[in-house]
Parts: sequence; structure tokens; C-alpha cells
Amino acid sequence: MQQYTRGLAEVGASVYGVGDSPAAALPGSLKKHLDDYLQVPRLLDENDVLARVHAWLRGREVDRVLANWEVLVVTAARLRERLGLPGMSLDTVNGFRDKELMKERVRAAGLRVPRSERVTTATETRAAASRIGYPLVLKPISGAGSADTYRVDSAAELERVLAKMHHVGEASCEEFIEGEEFTYDTVCVGGVPAFENVAQYLPKPLIARSNEWVSPVIVTVRDLAQEKLAGGLALGRKVLGALGMGDGFTHMEWFRKPDGEVVFGEIGCRPGGAHLVHQMNYTCDIDLFREWARAACWGRFEAPTARKYNAAIIFKRAKGQGRITRIDGLREFMRRYGELVVEQHLLPVGAHRRDWKQTLLSDGHILLRHPDWNTACELASIAATQITLYAE
Repeated sequence: MQQYTRGLAEVGASVYGVGDSPAAALPGSLKKHLDDYLQVPRLLDENDVLARVHAWLRGREVDRVLANWEVLVVTAARLRERLGLPGMSLDTVNGFRDKELMKERVRAAGLRVPRSERVTTATETRAAASRIGYPLVLKPISGAGSADTYRVDSAAELERVLAKMHHVGEASCEEFIEGEEFTYDTVCVGGVPAFENVAQYLPKPLIARSNEWVSPVIVTVRDLAQEKLAGGLALGRKVLGALGMGDGFTHMEWFRKPDGEVVFGEIGCRPGGAHLVHQMNYTCDIDLFREWARAACWGRFEAPTARKYNAAIIFKRAKGQGRITRIDGLREFMRRYGELVVEQHLLPVGAHRRDWKQTLLSDGHILLRHPDWNTACELASIAATQITLYAE
């Protein structure tokens, strides 16, 4: 969020920030890009935030209300409507936030989506599962980042999953799609992509979020012209139209089945997490934090879009619990491939390891890039399998 704030300031915007951190705790690198700041007690208390921001802005001229965090895009849309400002409406944003409404609108445009049903109780879920069939996926209607998302292969397994989802008010029960999983990311101006990106998950997010031993890898694809991606790119562009995208980032996930069929997964009107924007920047040697801001404020995208590299990010998870005690394999990897590494941010020895179920970032990452796809993937595999963090 600090980088998006910087981007706004650099394209000429006066930025009023809203957050739940005390102003005194904000880093100097952020403060210098803020014209004013409002601390709210509970950032996710939507009605309270709307009231406080509306009162705070009284008498000031405001041109845009922007949010790049999934859980705040609806709040931003409600505030735009309350202030009479341009931007995507609440109804449009709900189409990007509510997974069942999203699929209904995409399906109505004649596009392939997983068969699915909205469920609010265990009884409804069992009935939906019997109609959809196994395997299936159960996930929150308004979730993000694969949190509380489960593959279910049988009625008995469904009962075990239901026991873990009492805190989820609404869920989507949907057909499981077998195939490779990709992203389709854009910065749009008036709903038209000014920048496009595709990245592949290795392995699929559902596998990575279900197995602690996995080192998740995401690789941005340098060559978007290859035939393998044509269907996904076409699908993504049509989804933007079906959902009424305006200006800003989008992050979509889609599947390519073994027979070549492409299937829509889900989409958000915000950037992808887990440092995906950094990956895209390294792919093209550009600054999408600034170009997103230019698109949102002025309706222009000025950076070159030539793709130079496949950029791979590898997230590491320590073995054991407690503090990191040693890191094996890193020194050798950096000795051999260090000139290709653009970021290395593994937790240092002595740091507490993170709860891998609560963060996509795990216990740190390595980000590397190479113009050849096979080489980038091979190096990512080496980092994933031969670098190990230990904790105790």
C-alpha cells in the first residue's frame, strides 16, 4: 500500500490516507507522500469508516476514492456513491467481490464457468454437493487468497470440511476443475486492458495451501503470444466486459484443462497479492504502482509493455516451529545463480517463523528472472527443493 501511495503522489495526486495505524507509527517513506491522514479505530467496520471519512472530508474537494485491498473495494465503492464521485458503482464492484454473482454474470455472457451454488448452511451444502458431484471445491463467497478453500472428494470428507467452516457465513460450492491454473492480470483504462500479464501457479494454489511442505512458486510468462495462452487471454478480456470493469487493476484466475478447454475461476478488481505486482514490474522493467495511479487518476498508461523476462517467485516454509535456526542451501544457490536473483527476503536466523496457513508470504521469498521459460522454471524448482529453513 505504501507503493501505491507513492505512485499516486508521483503522478500528481494529493493523497488523503485512511488506515487503522496511528499517524505517528507510519514510516517516513509513506508520510512524505500523504497530504493528510485519518486514523479509524476499525478499518473493517464499514459503516463506521464511511461515517468518519464523510465527516473528515466535509468542505474538501475529492476527485477519486481508491482501494487496492480486496476487503475494502466495496467500502470504496460505497464511499464513491455517497460522495457522488466517478468510478465503478457498488453493483459493479459486488460483481467482482461476490463469487456467485460473479459467476452468474460471467455465465450469462456465454463463458465457461464451474457449475456452482451459493450455500449458507451445512444442509444446503450437502444438497448442493449431491447435485454438483465430487470432487468439488468449497470456498467463501467473499474470500481471497485461497483462505478457507477446500477440495472435497467425498461425502465423508465434506463433513470434515464443514466442521472447519462454522465461521464462514456464505460459501460457494462448485465443480472442481482439473487442469493447469493461471492468472490473467491487467491494468485497465475504461475497461480496456492497457497492460496484460499471465502467470502460472506451480503447483495449483489449492495444493500449495493444503500442504505445509510445499514451496509455492508463481512464474510470470514472458511470451504471451503462445497458442497455449490464447484461450485464457480471450476469456479474460470477455470477463472484463461481462463484469463492467472500469479503471484500475484486475486479478483473475483461470484453468486450462488437459483437452485445451479454458474455464473461468474468479476475478477481483484489485491487484494480485503475494508480490505479484513486483513480479510484473521485474518482467517488464516498469513501475506498475505508478502506472496504475496514472490510469486511475488521468486515464493514461505510459510505460512500455514489452516483456523481457519470466519472473519466478518462490515462497519458503520452515520445517519445525519457533525461531529460524539455520538455512541450508541458500549460500550455494546464490553462489551459482545469484546474478539472476532480484530479491532475496528469507527470514533471518533468529526470527520467528510465520503461520503458513495465515499468510501467502510464508517465511520469506526468493525472486529471480530469466528470458527463457524452461530455465526460469528449472531454477525455481531448485530453489523450492534445495533451499531449506529450519525452526525450533
